[in-house]
Amino acid sequence: MPSHAKPSLEAGLVALKQGNYQTAIAQLEPIASSQSNATASLQAQVGLVMAYARTGEVPKAIAISQNLIESNNPQVQEWATRALEHLTKRKKPDQESKNVETGFVAFDNSTPDSTPDSIPVTPPETPTFEEKPNDQVIETKSDDTPPMVPLVRLKATVATPLPPPTAPLNGFMGSVTRTQAKLFGVIYWRQAQRARAWQPLRKPKLIPLRLLSAGTFIALFCVIREILKLAMGFINQTLVKLPYLEPLQVLYNDPTKFLLIVLVILIGVSPWLLDLLLANLYGQREFSKDVLNAHSREALRVIQRCCQQRHWPLPKLRILPMAAPIMLTYGSLPRNARIVVSQGLLEQLADDEIATIYATQLGHIAHWDFAVMSLLLLVTLPTHKLYQQVSELGDKISGKIWRSPMTILASLIYGVWCLLTGTALWLSRLRLYYSDRVAAEITGNPNALIRALLKIAIGIAADIQKEEHTSWQLESLNLLTPVSHQQSLSLGTIASNLSFESFLKWDTANPYRRWFTINNSHPLMGDRIERLCQIARHWHLDTELHFSSEPSKVKRQSFLLQIAPWLGIPLGVLFAALVWLTWQLAFALKFLNLKWIYEDWSFITGCLLIGFSIGTVMRINPFFPDIKPATVQTDDSLPNLLSDPSALPIDSISVRIVGKLLGRQGTSNSLAQDLIFQSSAGLVKLHHISWLGQSVNHQDLIGRQIIVTGWFRRGATPWIDIQTLETQSGKTIHSLHPIWSIFLAVAAQAWGAYVFLTG
Repeated sequence: MPSHAKPSLEAGLVALKQGNYQTAIAQLEPIASSQSNATASLQAQVGLVMAYARTGEVPKAIAISQNLIESNNPQVQEWATRALEHLTKRKKPDQESKNVETGFVAFDNSTPDSTPDSIPVTPPETPTFEEKPNDQVIETKSDDTPPMVPLVRLKATVATPLPPPTAPLNGFMGSVTRTQAKLFGVIYWRQAQRARAWQPLRKPKLIPLRLLSAGTFIALFCVIREILKLAMGFINQTLVKLPYLEPLQVLYNDPTKFLLIVLVILIGVSPWLLDLLLANLYGQREFSKDVLNAHSREALRVIQRCCQQRHWPLPKLRILPMAAPIMLTYGSLPRNARIVVSQGLLEQLADDEIATIYATQLGHIAHWDFAVMSLLLLVTLPTHKLYQQVSELGDKISGKIWRSPMTILASLIYGVWCLLTGTALWLSRLRLYYSDRVAAEITGNPNALIRALLKIAIGIAADIQKEEHTSWQLESLNLLTPVSHQQSLSLGTIASNLSFESFLKWDTANPYRRWFTINNSHPLMGDRIERLCQIARHWHLDTELHFSSEPSKVKRQSFLLQIAPWLGIPLGVLFAALVWLTWQLAFALKFLNLKWIYEDWSFITGCLLIGFSIGTVMRINPFFPDIKPATVQTDDSLPNLLSDPSALPIDSISVRIVGKLLGRQGTSNSLAQDLIFQSSAGLVKLHHISWLGQSVNHQDLIGRQIIVTGWFRRGATPWIDIQTLETQSGKTIHSLHPIWSIFLAVAAQAWGAYVFLTG
């Protein structure tokens, strides 16, 4: 872009954002007519349509819209077509006074009990300007303003918000534009309509959800009991070895009955205990109905209507001062339920979208799964806080010798937290399908819920980019939120360069996709959205996203090789059965008497380990092929890699991409659990295995520009297995994924052989 064009475009966008339309027109007109930069010209024309519409020069806006229809960009064509239709409508007198600001452009659907669908706009170029405090974006119903506007996602460094507008706030992505912002792409919202009248859906079968809730409680109970037994045994063994001390007899008792009583009591008092925890840890406070009504009138009506129909008292409303858009529900009974929303969700979603997310929380209350999840949150929140405090204490210790014990302790506590949350992964995934269905049926607006889920992912990714790490709140509350912070990484950033349908095609078309959600806290986003689209089609509605019905073709051999280590376990069982039959036959024929070795059946464990080891060895070479410069993919190829619906992690695509390393610094990230790579194409999760003896630690590179070389893997959460991390100064960190796999295989083989031979 010419040096004079960028400041002019920037100044025009600032003026447009601030409502100085004549200034914006003066700045943007030369850029729009310039032929030196097609992208800048296109963006200036979009801005001029908005400015002309606001100043009443509708014929000029129509003329530019007609020109934009001839653009090669299909999204711009579709927007220009809708804009032209809207601009040519006769202007309504009662809406002439509502042309106030260009942050949000709304389209009045004239649907009862609904607010206008609003779409944010940030003109599509690389503006570099400052924002003032309380950056807000306005929702307006101007009838001569285009109803559909492309949203440009901008990534940035440090931000200063724009001046406060002159009208109330209710919109999405109010602070995405920041200093030194860089073009990230265009997101287009179809604004598919809601149902005016709809038939109730068939009642779902709740037995699986009920059984899974009970199973989650049992699993949590068993895990806590085993942890308690280990802790009690460790304490007594320590006391025995210390002089002048004796073991505590109470620690030799079985904690089963006591623990069961405690957990049942905790479920009953969980609302009040969680009130205290969330208030003290994250600043949760009460949220009045009047404030909610100001953000979303429909949300309050939905809550009141649903509670009245079910004879519930209104849930207590709470709010968290978080920029990331999240929502969660906790309690033990419908009458003491709490619905917690973050400030970011209220600011980044439209009226009807907020209502659908609140409706999902009502679904959790109706299905009673929120009681078990409340217990889980009550157990995991203090554990995660302990992990945070130990990590912060370790960061304050200067000597490496003294810091190592704190690092080990923090890692152990983090492992316990992961183990506790792991008991509810299955329930966390299943319950969201049920709550989405309830929300669609309550509001009649599955399309708004689709937009809400996608915007939440975008908002979470934006928060991670801004903070340059995953916040403690997002990580500790993740299990109860509508969208996972890990699935938001690529989805919330890559979508500007890739359509949602293309990105989510893997979630809907890959025949083996559900195998890769076993360790995920949330279901596949594409799968959730496709179910909502089915509901929309059932009500004869157009859908917000359009997925093709063709399933992708994946070689069965590739999938079998992918699961080879786990496939070796049942093969180990078959091998154990064959060994048992062989020894029984040899003993019966008095040919060989080794039956005494296998009377305790422990040899089966050895066979399982041997089978796992063989499967791991078979997968190592395909999983970690040599990275050759001729076949390596760059960050420009990342959208294509993410859009391949037939890809599996075993495909092991070699990549070498340049970008910024994000993540928490210090003891809390000693296991590299929060490593994120920010490239020009979006955010991607990184997997790293460190080893002793390296002069450079992965945490030393956080916040710096680096080059990542490794293997890209497309799964439920896309990630890159690191081979090397390189800095511009030449420092290199190696990750030992292949070596660790070999070590794991050898260890399993040796252990299995030892058990097999010794019994």
